[in-house]
Amino acid sequence: MSTFTKLSAGEQPSLSVYPRHKLNKINENIYGGFTEHMGRCIYGGLYDPTNPNKELIDSNGFRKDVIEAMKELNVPVVRYPGGNFCATYHWIDGVGPKEQRPRKPELAWLGVETNEFGTDEFMKWCEAVGTEPYLCFNFGTALAWVEYCNSTQDTYYANLRRKNGREEPYNVKYWALGNETWGPWQVEQVLAHETDRLQMTKEDYAKKAYQWAKAIKLLDPNVVLILCGETGHSSWDHHVLKECVRYDTHSLGGSTTASLIDMHSIHIYTACNKDPVKNAFAPLSAERAIEICAGLIDLARIENGVPATVPRQTICFDEWNVWDPMRAPGESGAEEKYNLSDGLAVAIWLNVFVRQSKYVGMANIAQSVNVISPLMTHKDGVMKQTIWWPVLLFCKYMRGWVVGSHVSCEEYGGATEPQWIQAAKETPWLDVSATINEEGVVSLVVINVNPEKDFEIEVE
Repeated sequence: MSTFTKLSAGEQPSLSVYPRHKLNKINENIYGGFTEHMGRCIYGGLYDPTNPNKELIDSNGFRKDVIEAMKELNVPVVRYPGGNFCATYHWIDGVGPKEQRPRKPELAWLGVETNEFGTDEFMKWCEAVGTEPYLCFNFGTALAWVEYCNSTQDTYYANLRRKNGREEPYNVKYWALGNETWGPWQVEQVLAHETDRLQMTKEDYAKKAYQWAKAIKLLDPNVVLILCGETGHSSWDHHVLKECVRYDTHSLGGSTTASLIDMHSIHIYTACNKDPVKNAFAPLSAERAIEICAGLIDLARIENGVPATVPRQTICFDEWNVWDPMRAPGESGAEEKYNLSDGLAVAIWLNVFVRQSKYVGMANIAQSVNVISPLMTHKDGVMKQTIWWPVLLFCKYMRGWVVGSHVSCEEYGGATEPQWIQAAKETPWLDVSATINEEGVVSLVVINVNPEKDFEIEVE
């Protein structure tokens, strides 16, 4: 957490850091990744067996340079297989002998899915990187997928995993109850009469998600289930949290759980292509969204009588980045070309997650390679974009505990994108976060958003 005092022009800015004032432990999952069957993220990104430069490809068809880049970031968790791709994905199409896997139309991004890369390949890739898998499913065959990945029993899908070469379960911990199911672009829709457009309503989703959550925790009570929210400050978020964050204890099938829902997912992308200052400040909208969403979680717990013995649900910000869909359309692969302003924006995004780490249990940059990504591949190697460097610095240094800080400086007084930031958030020219690690080393991030003025700052 960082507090702020506004100074007049010409006054000496200052920064105070309080290393002994530990606020909360940072969950390292805020530095998570995301890989979707979209554009060149999987095929040509993670998996590139036909690349003529065979020295770049390992025996599994994975790109060695991408694996090394992920290791350099020490990425703790990676979300898969989407994203919008999840809506019609049948996981079983992507397991078993590759020559027998079906080629199918892909409806999210209007391509063809070969299914060469599926569950077992993703798990092998995670093991190569040293990261934890996080799977997002639709409400079609999720129970069978959990059984395939996690079951130790003598049952059909667990035995299918063994037949496919994996004796021990993968023990996938994180599972998402759908992706952006509120969006009119999703395949499964019902008519929402109040908006007169095709859309799954919040009432529909809350009922379905709760039913599936109960079934999944009966199958595996050790999983972490992630509810599908919107932006964190919408009526959708309010309703699904109110309906699904409950005290639910049962012992059917030998499992007992105090809460079916463990985390709440929200998504926000920011961009202002025409104004680099607006672009850099835009992630402050996500900070306010986190604060509001945390309040909605508390409100649901209060209204539903959830006792303090039930761990507080945290926010899973599992899609975030700078992305202008007009500049880099999703249906064309969303290969953004980033500049310095975008690098500053990503640094502020990461400052937000550090400052709000009391409430954020996971965050996943969208995406890890080629698609709106810090990392781009070509046949001869990789290119690290401007936004790679703040991600690398945060992953290396901003771990441990958040500590208190206070900045005194001038404030930006211009327009913001979105406009409501002006009314809801302070906008100091200097954006700050501070941490202390287990060895007692203090790390400090100070971002100057002012394109015309340097600041000499006193640090105490």
